[in-house]
Amino acid sequence: MTKTLPAILATLLAFSGVSAPVVAQQLQPLDRIAAIVDEDVVLQSELQRAVNNIKSQYAGREVQLPPDAVLERQVLERLVLVKLQAARAEGSGIRVSDQELNQAIGSIAQQNGTSLEGLRQRLAQDGISFEDFRKSVREEIIVQRLRQSFAQSRISVSEGEVDAALAQQNAGGTQYHLAHILVALPEGATAEQISTGQSKVDGIKNLLDKGELDFSAAAVRYSDSPNALEGGDLGWRSADEIPNAFANQIKTLKPGDVLGPIRGPSGFQLLKLVEVRDSNAGDTRTVTEFHARHILARVTEQQDEAAAKAKIETLRARIVGGADFQAVAKESSDDANSRGQGGDLGWFPADAFGPDFGQQVESLADNGVSQPFRTDAGWHIVQRVASRQTDVTDDNKRAQIRETIGRRKLEDEYNRFLQELRGEAYVSFRSGDRAENTAETPQQP
Repeated sequence: MTKTLPAILATLLAFSGVSAPVVAQQLQPLDRIAAIVDEDVVLQSELQRAVNNIKSQYAGREVQLPPDAVLERQVLERLVLVKLQAARAEGSGIRVSDQELNQAIGSIAQQNGTSLEGLRQRLAQDGISFEDFRKSVREEIIVQRLRQSFAQSRISVSEGEVDAALAQQNAGGTQYHLAHILVALPEGATAEQISTGQSKVDGIKNLLDKGELDFSAAAVRYSDSPNALEGGDLGWRSADEIPNAFANQIKTLKPGDVLGPIRGPSGFQLLKLVEVRDSNAGDTRTVTEFHARHILARVTEQQDEAAAKAKIETLRARIVGGADFQAVAKESSDDANSRGQGGDLGWFPADAFGPDFGQQVESLADNGVSQPFRTDAGWHIVQRVASRQTDVTDDNKRAQIRETIGRRKLEDEYNRFLQELRGEAYVSFRSGDRAENTAETPQQP
């Protein structure tokens, strides 16, 4: 239900002016204010970097982009929402430490195939100060944590919902690749606003029906959805992830068909069925589990690194010499949780106790005892007792279904939250800014 670090980095790369490879165009920072957002501002330089990076991603497909003024307004709205979310997050006590920020920036440098110093140089070549870049990275991470906090506090998925979705999946198992176009309406829209929205969505549908614009290009040009610049792509969804207003009708469509316009909670929508696939095909999943015992010598103030290593080497020598592993563990292990069970850890997948521990267990034969090895907990030896293949298909399915239902709920609730946040904020687009008062509406036939 939340973005992983790669997804966060993808967003940062799109809006920071750094891509993979980094945009080569040299930019000179501008000091004009593009928008005032409560007590914060969006600088024209921020806006221009983000717009240029979007254009670089559409190199060779520029025809899909809206006019510059409309594109600037779309990007500016995104930047405004980032500022508003960052402010709300900070007001809620969400923070990002310098260490966490440095790790994220290091990951961005790695994804761009360079070092931290190399990233600094590339940013400087593009006219971006490193401090401004750090600020944008911090804001994006804070926004993702706000989303996570929102999900944890407001989104829940019951076992009954999972059971119902699993039964539906077992019966059909169909997944749908969808894209959409949203013509948004404000909460409590007036009759005039509804009429304007209806005219706009009808005009878009007319362009699609006549073949004058493909769906992705129409989404980029006209959609009010946050994913407009991605062509409205919603990815693969099972039936339980599709809003009830669309779910039954989607099943009657063929790939390429467009459904709508349909009036929903957020406005008028057009939905395209891109592809269909059977989610049950080849989805059996097994994992290797291990039964093992271990002995730990902790590194503490009373037992330093050398003493802990010497202890574990002595204990291993006793076991190799014929002593019983379990008896030695009960007598000498520093792991209070497993010492009483003779170091027994039960059955677990290889990655349960970290990659170093898992690698040792995987490399052993049954009944084999490892060489001493170091982890964050201290020095270990491990004895592998047995291994087995476990079918986790049902558990995996339930976890995936819980995730997809939660993601659908989060998407709906968070979009409403963003609309409320935007509606309550003071946002002023500066006069003279090309993004001021721009909008594009398709012409009716």
